[in-house]
Amino acid sequence: MTQESAEKVLAGVRNFRDVGGLPTADGRRVRRGVLFRSGHLAHATPEDAAFLGGLALHTVFDFRNAADRKLDGPDVMLPGVRNVNIPLSDPADGAEFWKMVRDGELDQLQTILGDGLGVERMTTSYRTMITSRTAEHSRILHALAEDSVPALMHCAAGKDRAGLSVAITLLALGVDRGAIEADYLLSNDPHRRYKVHRSAKSKAGMSTEVLELLAPLFDARAAYLHAAFTTIDETWGDVETYLTKGLGLTDPTRTRLRSRMLES
Repeated sequence: MTQESAEKVLAGVRNFRDVGGLPTADGRRVRRGVLFRSGHLAHATPEDAAFLGGLALHTVFDFRNAADRKLDGPDVMLPGVRNVNIPLSDPADGAEFWKMVRDGELDQLQTILGDGLGVERMTTSYRTMITSRTAEHSRILHALAEDSVPALMHCAAGKDRAGLSVAITLLALGVDRGAIEADYLLSNDPHRRYKVHRSAKSKAGMSTEVLELLAPLFDARAAYLHAAFTTIDETWGDVETYLTKGLGLTDPTRTRLRSRMLES
């Protein structure tokens, strides 16, 4: 089954793809069938679950926080697959903000998102995930190196928290930043995008002005990923130091990770 046909099969899971095939600096490629990414699995249909069950997954990494899981629901459980919840954002951080995104009127949205505030919020969140979630990203990479592949990583939309965790995994595998960015930006494809939900309470609804204000929150933008990479360089000097000192990856762990996830 091709990547495109796999995505067409999934009715209740958005933004699904196999990260396999991306090239590394040493001329190898990420093995197909070992790392997948998607939006949440809470609305997976029985047919979706059957498809995902056929991927021989070892672990599903769910990066949503408690507020996300309350909003969308828990993942549909896949038989024989371990589900590991590693929240990469605080449920208290932005609960009121996201309520405003769903319910707010145009003037309220203008106040919290206008004049570049939406872009600033997203850029800051990427920087913060790099500096304050080193323990979580270390845990993810060590799990992948030990026993957790094939793995599926997801958050709510499969764009930001999952996107950055996939990017960090790919950095550890030696994938070029340009290839990482190209995969990240695929989340903008119309059939992959998270569906924006607005409450009927808001008179502003889904007007053009509202959608323009919300766009920075629901787009995958290269500038966000660049902010994360810049934060790595500013904080640790380079990717290697980030991986070894920031995330505690030893050479033997890196070797195991690459042997599991790269073509030989």
